[in-house]
Amino acid sequence: MENFKMIAKTFFGFEEILAKELQILGAQDVEQGVRMVSFVGDKGFMYKANLSLRTALKILKPIYYFRANNELGLYKGISGIDWSKYLNANQTFVIDTTVHSDYFKHSQFVSQKSKDAIVDQFRNRIGARPSVDKDYPDLRINIHIDKDQVSVALDTSGNSLHQRGYRTATNIAPINEVLAAGMVLLSGWEGQGHFIDPMCGSGTILAEAAMIACNIPANLNRKEFAFEKWNDWDNDLFDQITDSLLKKVKEFHYTIQGHDKAPSAVAKAKDNIKNANLDEYVTISEKNFFDTEKITQGPLHMVFNPPYGERLNIEMERFYKDIGDTLKQSYPGTNAWFITANLEALKFVGLKPSRKIKLFNGSLEARLVKYEMYEGSKRTKFQDRKEE
Repeated sequence: MENFKMIAKTFFGFEEILAKELQILGAQDVEQGVRMVSFVGDKGFMYKANLSLRTALKILKPIYYFRANNELGLYKGISGIDWSKYLNANQTFVIDTTVHSDYFKHSQFVSQKSKDAIVDQFRNRIGARPSVDKDYPDLRINIHIDKDQVSVALDTSGNSLHQRGYRTATNIAPINEVLAAGMVLLSGWEGQGHFIDPMCGSGTILAEAAMIACNIPANLNRKEFAFEKWNDWDNDLFDQITDSLLKKVKEFHYTIQGHDKAPSAVAKAKDNIKNANLDEYVTISEKNFFDTEKITQGPLHMVFNPPYGERLNIEMERFYKDIGDTLKQSYPGTNAWFITANLEALKFVGLKPSRKIKLFNGSLEARLVKYEMYEGSKRTKFQDRKEE
């Protein structure tokens, strides 16, 4: 099988960990960009990347590049592609466009003109044309314009890869699965100890942490990928790739716990964990974090997504102070990570973060922060180390 270039799209701040994921999978020529990583592989690797990557939102297969600075140039460029290689007149397609250009102001206009070029090509050649289907297309085409540079790609994934397939129930402010996986990976979690999410909501962070710990492919529960409708779809190869990934799943010998004070969130989280076939690894219970304490021996890894005050009516100053007090008093020997878009509220935690990583939760600029809670005081910890 021949190799070709692909582009994996991701969130800001995840480029490095996505590149690392690709290298571990066996991708060639891995190069980081902004919110994307390019790489080279064959058709089997395209299947493998879609199944496995935790921090990718989409995987695109570029097929054509050209320059255009007006409507006619765009039409001619799209017409220069032989669309019969990818589509027949009985099939459907849709075009997704992103534009960063003074020449083209509206993505919808670019999509419309590109659609006209594809349809006209078929009509002129065979007198019949494929139609547009925005919901369930046979082919999803991606057009990206930067100034006068036009990149045309096939979307290999279809719906965003954050739609893993295990989450059927969500709470008031569910965290995106790719964002959850990226946070857990940035925290250094590899399944090397006990894990807790003390404000687990619908259980997304727990599910991603369990899949990382057991090396379970991120998108194993997903119903379909766009490439399954392509003319060159190879079902046997896909099954072979899936089987080889499943052989690398490993056992996990620690605990993964989730708490939430809302009974409805606990019920939803349990459903989602069960859907993901992870209930043998994850236990979830109804508890208020501020009334809990560490119950496991040895180091504890904590990752959570507290409310920001965007959608929940809580007193932020008091709430973040209680987070700091609970960590300090009840969770010795814990590496605690959480994300917040309420940057003011961080001042009230009353602890100094050892790391701060800039991320985005949707359109909100956020910080992923780490607090290291030592067994005993920090001074004692370093004195003990000095005496060894």
